[in-house]
Amino acid sequence: MEIKPLLLSFFFLLLLDASKAQMPGFVSFDCGGKENFTDEIGLEWTPDIKLIYGETAGISVTNETRKQYQTLRHFPADSRKYCYTLNVISRSRYLLRATFLYGNFDNNNVYPKFDISLGATYWSTIVISDASTIEVRELIFLALSPTISVCLSNATTGQPFISTLELRQFNGSIYYTDFEELYYLSVSARINFGADSEAPVRYPDDPFDRIWDSDSLKKANYLVDVAAGTEKVSTRKPIYVNSKEVPPQKVMQTAVEGTNGSLTYRLNLDGFPGFGWAVTYFAEIEDLGPDETRKFRLVLPGNADLSKPAVNIEENAQGKYRLYEPGFTNLSLPFVLSFRFGKTSDSKRGPLLNAMEINKYLEKNDGSLDGASIAKIVSYYSSSNWAQEGGDPCLPVPWSWVQCNSDPQPKIVKITLSGKNLTGNIPSDFAKLTGLVELWLDNNSLSGPIPDFTGCIDLKIIHLENNQLTGELPSSLMNLPNLRELYVQNNMLSGTMPSGLLNKNLILNYSGNINLRKGSKSGSHMNIIIGSSVGAGVLLIATITSCLFLSKGKKRYFEQDQLDHSPPVQRLVSSKSKAHTEAAYCFTFSEIEDSTRKFEKKIGSGGFGVVYYGKMKDGKEIAVKVLTSNSFQGKREFSNEWHGTVANLAIELEIN
Repeated sequence: MEIKPLLLSFFFLLLLDASKAQMPGFVSFDCGGKENFTDEIGLEWTPDIKLIYGETAGISVTNETRKQYQTLRHFPADSRKYCYTLNVISRSRYLLRATFLYGNFDNNNVYPKFDISLGATYWSTIVISDASTIEVRELIFLALSPTISVCLSNATTGQPFISTLELRQFNGSIYYTDFEELYYLSVSARINFGADSEAPVRYPDDPFDRIWDSDSLKKANYLVDVAAGTEKVSTRKPIYVNSKEVPPQKVMQTAVEGTNGSLTYRLNLDGFPGFGWAVTYFAEIEDLGPDETRKFRLVLPGNADLSKPAVNIEENAQGKYRLYEPGFTNLSLPFVLSFRFGKTSDSKRGPLLNAMEINKYLEKNDGSLDGASIAKIVSYYSSSNWAQEGGDPCLPVPWSWVQCNSDPQPKIVKITLSGKNLTGNIPSDFAKLTGLVELWLDNNSLSGPIPDFTGCIDLKIIHLENNQLTGELPSSLMNLPNLRELYVQNNMLSGTMPSGLLNKNLILNYSGNINLRKGSKSGSHMNIIIGSSVGAGVLLIATITSCLFLSKGKKRYFEQDQLDHSPPVQRLVSSKSKAHTEAAYCFTFSEIEDSTRKFEKKIGSGGFGVVYYGKMKDGKEIAVKVLTSNSFQGKREFSNEWHGTVANLAIELEIN
């Protein structure tokens, strides 16, 4: 008969011995701190000095002496998010805790309000209402990847800030639910009933460092409406707790008893209304007489079905000083929870309650559909500041160099990495961003070939200029139905321009690639290209050229008549070498000005200058090249392209 108490005592001693050393899987960040230290309860703290974002600040709160709360890290009140990335073990469960002590760190006395998220999932809104009160948020989750990101964003007032960030690993099946793949558990209440002081119970009494708030703590709407006859009871005997959520010994050694037959409480539940996980912890810690029984029922207003089962702690737990843990894994709860434990008619002793936990189901957001692809891209540049923003690329707010659409599970539509010192080949993962509309990778040191973007059918704008790209311009670019701008100038591309790109309604610049040739053009659309200098220079050149041609008499009208009866494709003035076999037509400046509506519509640009759209009186569409007067390269390209035609004024015409 003495074996069982001895075993219980031995188990209790083992727990005490294990609690002397910090559990593995503990991470404690002293945000804004400068050095490692161990606190008064044995937790080891590390400063968050590796975080490249935000600024550190100290606070001054008279009654707060704990070192981890003397500093904090704060972030700009902008549209970005700022994330901590923590390593975890996949398929393990964790408790994540973030705390916030304002302490008027900014000397503004403006109480901040901002959001905290876990990855893409919105977690909570932090509302500071007192400079010296610590706000605490806790989340229980199953890790499904090697890292997690805790992000602050969307400041409504003041600046986002954080005092501590803690990660505690559970073992076994603690807090297992059937819904853990889809939901997190947001901790709303964890209460130690019958506590002998207002101090919480935590590590080392709880080896997982859960914080069990005292029911003696006085705060607004916390455990009010206490029934008359409620008394605290306790024991020093060890309690067998090695099952399910394993509440700590110290918590189970205290309780409240309803000596008048009832225990009644009311409290506000953070995050509710909603569906939750609610568990009560019982252990019979009083020696009942031979003819005494303790039986009672839980009464929840509006949930009559939950009030039917009766609790007999000693019978349900199969003995005294043993844990009995009834609860509900999927229960709809209000924001203001009122509950009562009432003894049954055949019970001589009133109800007893040791502890309670209530968590809300927080639906996980799977985040952007492009999360895996963009994570692979970021991994190539992990040492760059822009690649360390963390969290989901789109949610709850996008990275600073990313734009996303508004779908519930968004896609990336724009990448802006201009001038970010990118090197190496363009990652092929960019081509996996199927919703991409704009890609800006210009002014870097990228090399190698241009990837096949065929899968990005929405691509409209591609900027790859001023890099060191090699190889041919992919003909697959012609398969992008929405492509409107393609800039690849000043690279080391070679080969022949795909003819389809030349015939598309496309703003195209490929200058500065000395080995990239313009191939023969085909098609039935008319293209008239006229080049000239800007401003008054255009008028002067046009006038001079007009006079030169008019001096030949009425030859112009004869040649125009030839033009009207020319074959389907005929070049008029391509080069000096062909001038003796082809006719020329002189445009006056007023004709150019009328056709372009005084150079109203810009349709492109290149090394030579700007291209304007125009339409002649006979309906022929033209593109007018205007040479930039201060561009030596432009003059050379213009001259080379038009083979030195008189006054750099020429016409190229394709006729239907």
